[in-house]
Amino acid sequence: MIEQNGDGLRVTGPMLIANASALLEAGRGFLRSRAAAGELVFDLSSVEETDSSALSVIFGLLRTARDCGVMMRIAHPPASMISQAALYGVSDSLPLA
Repeated sequence: MIEQNGDGLRVTGPMLIANASALLEAGRGFLRSRAAAGELVFDLSSVEETDSSALSVIFGLLRTARDCGVMMRIAHPPASMISQAALYGVSDSLPLA
């Protein structure tokens, strides 16, 4: 689930292929409503579990944020996401807060 957390977004629960589309659409809706609103922190501290689809969600949201003029930063990514990003060679593309 994605919820508003002040000026940012927080994900709670798992980020798995089963809910990836719903997470992406919810995040995109929020980003589009904030067009050109500066910086947004995407808090992952309450994420319980990830698979490779979590990176797809993150990169999809980063593209939408860029298109909307929003600078998105990732806070508290789970260790599993960091290791998957390293495995796929995309660690440097994650804008960590």
